[in-house]
Amino acid sequence: MKKQSNSTKNTAKAHSYRFTVGRILQIIVALVFLVFIGRFIYLGLSKTVNGVDLSKRTKSLYSTSETLTASRGTIYDRSGSVVAEDTNLYTIYAILDKSSINYKNKPEYVVDKEKTAEKLSTVLSLSKKQILKYLSKKNVYQVQFGTAGSNLTLDQKKKIQKMNLPGIKFTETPSRLYPNGVFASNLVGLTSTQSDKKTGDQSLVGVMGIEAYFNNELTGKDGYKITSASSTSSKNNVYKPAQNGNNVYLTLDSQLQSFLETQMSAIKSKYQPKKLTAVVEDMKTGQILAASQRPTFNAQTRKGLSNSYRDVLTQDSYEPGSVFKILTLSAAIETGNYQPNSYYRSGSLTLGGSTIHDWNNSGWGSIPFWQAFPRSSNVGFALLERKIGAKKWKEYLKKYHIGQKSGITLPGEQAGSISFSGSLDQAVTSFGQGVNVNVWQMMQAFSTLGNNGQMVKPQLVKKITDADGKTVKSYQVQKVGSQIYSAATRKTIVQEMKRVMNANYGTGHAYKISGLDIGVKTGTAQIASKNGGYLSGDKNYIFSVVGIYPTKNPRYCVYITMQQPKYLGKGAEVILSSIFKPLMKRVALYAQNQSSDVKVVKVPSLTGKTISKAKAEASASGIELEVLGSGKKVIAQGLSSGETLIKGNKLLVNTGGTLTMPDMTGWTSNYLEEFTKLTGIKISQSGSGTVSSQSLKAGSSLKSAKTIKIKLKE
Repeated sequence: MKKQSNSTKNTAKAHSYRFTVGRILQIIVALVFLVFIGRFIYLGLSKTVNGVDLSKRTKSLYSTSETLTASRGTIYDRSGSVVAEDTNLYTIYAILDKSSINYKNKPEYVVDKEKTAEKLSTVLSLSKKQILKYLSKKNVYQVQFGTAGSNLTLDQKKKIQKMNLPGIKFTETPSRLYPNGVFASNLVGLTSTQSDKKTGDQSLVGVMGIEAYFNNELTGKDGYKITSASSTSSKNNVYKPAQNGNNVYLTLDSQLQSFLETQMSAIKSKYQPKKLTAVVEDMKTGQILAASQRPTFNAQTRKGLSNSYRDVLTQDSYEPGSVFKILTLSAAIETGNYQPNSYYRSGSLTLGGSTIHDWNNSGWGSIPFWQAFPRSSNVGFALLERKIGAKKWKEYLKKYHIGQKSGITLPGEQAGSISFSGSLDQAVTSFGQGVNVNVWQMMQAFSTLGNNGQMVKPQLVKKITDADGKTVKSYQVQKVGSQIYSAATRKTIVQEMKRVMNANYGTGHAYKISGLDIGVKTGTAQIASKNGGYLSGDKNYIFSVVGIYPTKNPRYCVYITMQQPKYLGKGAEVILSSIFKPLMKRVALYAQNQSSDVKVVKVPSLTGKTISKAKAEASASGIELEVLGSGKKVIAQGLSSGETLIKGNKLLVNTGGTLTMPDMTGWTSNYLEEFTKLTGIKISQSGSGTVSSQSLKAGSSLKSAKTIKIKLKE
């Protein structure tokens, strides 16, 4: 009985234990269930987990999002030729890790390093040995090829892709194409690639020139496309198209600009001035037809950029010298203080304890005031300033907006300054010393010669259009201030400018062009020293010339400045005239082309066409074809399709094969540029005008030719 009692007790204890454990488990299950219920309720209400929106997360699993990249607007010249446009550059890299296999079980790494190096060396500027060194690196997943593997063009990329080399890949970077190279580079400007901090997307931003000033207009707005994979209806898809940037049309004429660049480069190379600027302006409208500076850079390759980032035309101020006498003469005539037939003693004038000298120091004795301008007499103009009176003269400086920005559509314009505290300061401003200006301020002042004393604002932009070509803004002639002087005063100034060139005592003989109706004013300005006073020495000047065409009804203005040439040669006038004369001739031709009887045509696209077909198309357009090479098809043309050309002029094309020397007699510098562009053979030019002789006879093989010497003659 006792044993049975113990057994019953043990059974009761076990039952009680199981019951307790069971209750505990029930409570745990209930608590877990409550936790899950609470969690589900929370998720249903908040729809977030650890800050992640579940509804958005779910949508992302069943939808794809794509950014639609907007293009940056294109910059054109006045006739629609491309100056800057969007493109892409590529960086090549090689995958070396053998674990890189695609879904077809094919290798995505470099399999044959020897073959890959040999093939790539034909496109990249690296030897086979150098490429092998990159491909032989250990314990790396992939490698790049340094600067030689960066900034590749689309053509280079396509050539490499055709090689079908496993493991060779590319990354794409948005870039800007500047097809003309050195072409008003400091004015057109540059872009840089910037990355979005959130998305990592890269975009182009203007950092210089027109690209920077009109960055907001040129920059487009990206779009997007979201596609739902769980829906067959397009209604559930979201689409916002990209909005491409606006296009900017410049006032520059490509042919004039390219011609100017050639002349500037020749002077820079031969005489090495510290600075050189040149501008061609339509004074009636203020439109800048051509403008350049040295130092400058190639916008496409960026060669020379480190030494020429500054826009000299806009951001530098200088003392203009005797070209400023145009302003003084206008004030003297308009105020009735110019008595041309009265005499004065030239040579020197003492004011405020200092002496003003004429440029030849001794002067020309007693001479009439009508000789002061063509002789460029500082003493004569200082006396005219005294007659006008400091108060009245300052009013005229204000009317000319000297010391005020012109408002040119470029970043960083300098306003300049005027020193006007004492009688000496006031007097020297009459011949362009003690007054600091920028080039655009001078162009604005010179515009009065084309508008009977009314200034107009210099303009670099003709219009802005949207991506569809619709004009969103048009730049009209903008008058600046009120009329400064009368038509009669303008007539007197122009007569004096003709004397500068034609009178035997004038300072501008070097600029005379037979048969061309022009007027000029020369200038030689001292350069202020950092330590006070002015620099000494024959080369430490800013030499300049301004010319107008035609004198009967002036419309076009050419203004050139040259600072501190390293080599002076036969003199500053000879150097400047070697730019001025051919440029002014080209301006006169441009003026003739604006008349209705002269036709300007657009260059057709001839690349890839047979010679016979190319000749037929060129002839239909009114263009004469000059064929280089013995090939059967055109592989390149000197001017791009869409560029303008005067009807009846030549277009050079290259057909490949055997190249022989053409007869260049009568060719202009433009044709020589096209020749170099198509053949890669350098041209060494001397003189100005058209080709009169060549170092290589017509018909000679060009196989080993590197440089051809050409003589030009007016």
